[in-house]
Order: sequence, then C-alpha cells, then structure tokens
Amino acid sequence: MTGIGQPAGPDAPPEAALRRRGLQLAWLIVVWDVIEGAVAITAGIAAGSIALIGFGLDSTIEVFAASVVIWQLRGGERARARQAPALRLIAITFFVLAAYVSVESVRDLVGGDEAEGSIVGIVLNIVALLVMVPVALAQARVGRALDNPVLIAQSKETWLSNYLSVSLLVGLALNEAFGLWWADPVVALLLAAVALNEGRETWESATEARTDRTPS
Repeated sequence: MTGIGQPAGPDAPPEAALRRRGLQLAWLIVVWDVIEGAVAITAGIAAGSIALIGFGLDSTIEVFAASVVIWQLRGGERARARQAPALRLIAITFFVLAAYVSVESVRDLVGGDEAEGSIVGIVLNIVALLVMVPVALAQARVGRALDNPVLIAQSKETWLSNYLSVSLLVGLALNEAFGLWWADPVVALLLAAVALNEGRETWESATEARTDRTPS
C-alpha cells in the first residue's frame, strides 16, 4: 500500500494522475475543514468560546483556498492560465489569515486572556494535526512533481494552520505548567508575520506567472 500523495510505483506517475491526486487532496481539505469548522463554531457558540469560534472561522479560510486549487486544477487547457489568478486568491487568504491571527493575538495580549483549555478545542487541534500534516506533505510533493505553484502555495497555508494548532497546544501546556499565558499569542504573532510574508511571495509568484504567459 502506498501513502497518501505518494506514487504508486517506482516510476513517477503521469501528469493526469498527479492532477487527480492534487484534486483528491484539495477535496479532502474541503470536507475536513467544513466538518471541523461546523463542530468548532457550534461548540464555541454553545460554550461561549471566542477561541473556538475563531478556530472554526479559520477553517473557512482553508476551505476557500482549497476551492481555489480545485478550480485551477480542473481548468483543463486553461489550467496554466488560471495559475496567476489562483495564486492571487491564495495570497489574499494568507493576508486574511495574518490579519485574523494578529487581531486575536493582540486582543489576548492586551486583555490578558489565557488560552482556553476547552476539551473540544484540544481534541480538534490534535485530530487536525493527525489529519492535516500528512495532507500538507502530500500537497507539497504533488505540487513539486507537477511544478504547480498553486498547490505548493496552498500546502504552505496548510502548514501554517498546523503550526497554529501546535502553537495553541504548546501555549496551553506552558500556561498549565509555568503560568506563561502569553506564550500562545506571542508565537501566533510570529506566525502571522510568516503568513504575511508568504502572502507577499505568493502575490509575486502570481505576477511572474502572468508575465510568463505574456507573449514577447
């Protein structure tokens, strides 16, 4: 048996098979994040947890980015022409993610809010890591094999969401062990800076992709 996103044999799979694999991974993200977001928002409203509601809203950003990948990969002969607009849309999701994380982190730091040890939140973050780390690895591998900057960019955003999950779990542990309530928002701010930089680089890649298609 082969792992998710891995070639089925010793030879590299053809481009059509790689595109199908990329689509499967994108659909997996959509399905997972719709379920994750619905659970997080419902549980957050029931518990009055802003953090859980925010976690659910972050899932909607991932759904949009994965939908962009699906749109680009299903373009057929227009797939390459769709790379530039797809990259711009994913760049925008990086910027939205950076803004959201920054606002939430500053709010927590100013308000002295400790990371919430919600059982639902902890379980969701752990399960998300178990599901999405292999997906991010597979996305990057397929993106490189296809030389598709859209898939590669989305894999980076998936990694950022994974890092945010780790940040929350580490923040909860540090707060519980040492009372370092500020650890999670500080690390999240650093990740927001990374998201901003990734958004900038993805936007620049979109410009390069558009230039490459311009007749000389």
